[in-house]
Amino acid sequence: MNFCRKTFLRNILGALVLLTAACGGKHKIAIEGTLENGAGKVIYIEEMTPEARIFLDSITLDKQGRFRFSCEMSYKTFYNLHINETDYIVLLPDYGKDEEITGNYDNLMDTYTVNGSHDSQLLWQLQKYTNDGIATLQEIGDTDRKNRQALADGTMTQQQYDEAHTVTDSIYLATYFDQQQYACNFIEENAGSLATVIALYKPFNVNKPLIEPEDNFIYYETVLNGLEAELPDNPHTLNFKNTVEHLRYQYARQ
Repeated sequence: MNFCRKTFLRNILGALVLLTAACGGKHKIAIEGTLENGAGKVIYIEEMTPEARIFLDSITLDKQGRFRFSCEMSYKTFYNLHINETDYIVLLPDYGKDEEITGNYDNLMDTYTVNGSHDSQLLWQLQKYTNDGIATLQEIGDTDRKNRQALADGTMTQQQYDEAHTVTDSIYLATYFDQQQYACNFIEENAGSLATVIALYKPFNVNKPLIEPEDNFIYYETVLNGLEAELPDNPHTLNFKNTVEHLRYQYARQ
């Protein structure tokens, strides 16, 4: 059986599993919290399915900045709670448990805490470490912009700028490898959790992922092995398996 035919059949089987999950038992979950500076403002909630983000609701916070959202889920999955497209948090609720969120509406990603499922706690820890890397990148960018301006103004020589740029480049690389190592350790230590999928796909910046499959494909295998052991029938696991098998085929052709 050729690869294209096998891929087609896997997609059909995946669709059947998704349909089965959707028609199966449902479990109640709730996401609630209080956000500073959130009185009268709106937050948005989406479900992150294997195929797409599905809008669920928009909620206006009350005068105390409080909100509550509840729904039923058919299988363990991700929920995206966001202020806008760049300020958001990802949650992984457990059946029958409330997710309690606190933070600042004006800077949710950097300030939030979560009291809820173990997996949501893992994602919070991952985001906290990511925030440190983001802050360092911002400092590097600010420093380089100031140095380029100084070079243009004539208050810094080309040699001085080159030396300063060498320093910022070294900090950039050190930060990249530090963030990459954290993500890799996170995947190894939490094998079987869907949170490892988020760690695997964490970007370092807009143009550079932390874990590139060409260089670190072993971590794709680690994530898949863990999910197949703990959540073999979960639609996210089945979708990720297709991704891994496609990458295996892609590399075999190179």
